[in-house]
Amino acid sequence: MNGHTVEKIGGTSMSRTQEVLDNILMGKRKEQELYNRIFVVSAYGGITDMLLEHKKSGASGVYALYAGAESDWAWGDLLNKVGERMCEINMEIFEDDLSCQKADQFVRERIEGVRSCLIDLHRLCSYGHFQLDEHLITVREMLAAIGEAHSAFNTALLLQQHGVNAHFIDLTGWRELDNLTLEERIQQAFSSLDLARELPIVTGYPRCKEGTMMIYDRGYSEITFSKIAVLTEAREAIIHKEYHLSSADPKVVDKDRVEPIGRTNYDVADQLSNLGMEAIHPKAAKGLRQCHIPLRVKNAFDPDHAGTLIDGDYKSDTPCVEIIAGRKGVFAIEFFEQDMVGSSGYDTQLLALLERFKLKIVAKDTNANTITHFVASSLKAIKRVTHAMEDAFPSAAVAVRKVALVSAIGSNMQVPGLLSNAVSALAKADINILALHQSMRQVDMQFVVDEKDYEQAIIHLHEHLIESYSLPAPRSVGAA
Repeated sequence: MNGHTVEKIGGTSMSRTQEVLDNILMGKRKEQELYNRIFVVSAYGGITDMLLEHKKSGASGVYALYAGAESDWAWGDLLNKVGERMCEINMEIFEDDLSCQKADQFVRERIEGVRSCLIDLHRLCSYGHFQLDEHLITVREMLAAIGEAHSAFNTALLLQQHGVNAHFIDLTGWRELDNLTLEERIQQAFSSLDLARELPIVTGYPRCKEGTMMIYDRGYSEITFSKIAVLTEAREAIIHKEYHLSSADPKVVDKDRVEPIGRTNYDVADQLSNLGMEAIHPKAAKGLRQCHIPLRVKNAFDPDHAGTLIDGDYKSDTPCVEIIAGRKGVFAIEFFEQDMVGSSGYDTQLLALLERFKLKIVAKDTNANTITHFVASSLKAIKRVTHAMEDAFPSAAVAVRKVALVSAIGSNMQVPGLLSNAVSALAKADINILALHQSMRQVDMQFVVDEKDYEQAIIHLHEHLIESYSLPAPRSVGAA
């Protein structure tokens, strides 16, 4: 297989079914132009939040209620609501009764099948010989799979209505007894497909021996997407999002002042991922990068725009900043220990504590007697890790402060004066820099600021480093 693309559509975009059909799945394509593409789809917007937990607010979904076991029927009631919402989506998508009935039957089979499993598991674990905690990751995967299968089944059925030879490729392992690796499951699913005549619509969630959710949690669909691209030797991987990968967040900087990046590299994608603004999951990017498969990020609702092409070799000919991005809600954990001067081992012990409490490190800085980790986590976890630090180092002082990180990122930022220009821009806006970082690789500059200054920092850095920035004039030979 070659000459084809592997494309992923996110959940928010999937919810706008007709636009996705008009802009991505079909558009102006006819006959053979419809094929030589593979689509990996996410669950419709909000469905995975109902099945697991709300990604942003943390509100309990079916999984969280079942795992908490506060009520035997609370999770069952919510599972009913998930099924009802899925059938509402079916009614919105399909105009004819027959297709809607097929889609509803598919939902009922999956919902009731999972319900039976969960009831049986709860009954089994009531005897004490079986512990529910040992099976929760499997429960989580079963629930996540419902949403992915629903959207993939509907998309294939909708395309078939329009005369497209679309095939629903179910990687969820529903009612299958085998225990394949991710690679084996994908190879099995694609072994008999003819991409020149068939259009595969693939579930974003795959059941596999490794346990995708145990490793990647809710980032599994991008791993599936990347793995399919690698194993089928795609010429290009494409992610369709509800926005362009732009020079700044248009919700912060006026949308008329930002513009699509157009071209960048995987280094930049990694920096964005570190800030929680994923162009692609870093583990998914790794596979594409190693196999020299370029990634294109497109706006699902601006089909005529080429989007932003990301590859491993690109480096801007002209040194510049390509994007201003940031992250709010970061906690700075400042560890001060006078005895640290001239000693080693403190960093290793602190990292072990952060790992133990599963805190994500976004950045860090250090000097002779202080190590500060900037982490993204809940306040509860922050309190637990700081208490552990104080217990492990009684003579140390541990302080916590809530901050924001703002980064200037680019594939080639090796230009004298860029850092001073950024510092000057923030100073003119009366924004105090609490800390700053720039590595020798020079693909990003990070500024730690007070959380209240987050948006203004992005606005002013975008104005001075992207909108109006010009390279300093070259110095003449012999100039002082």
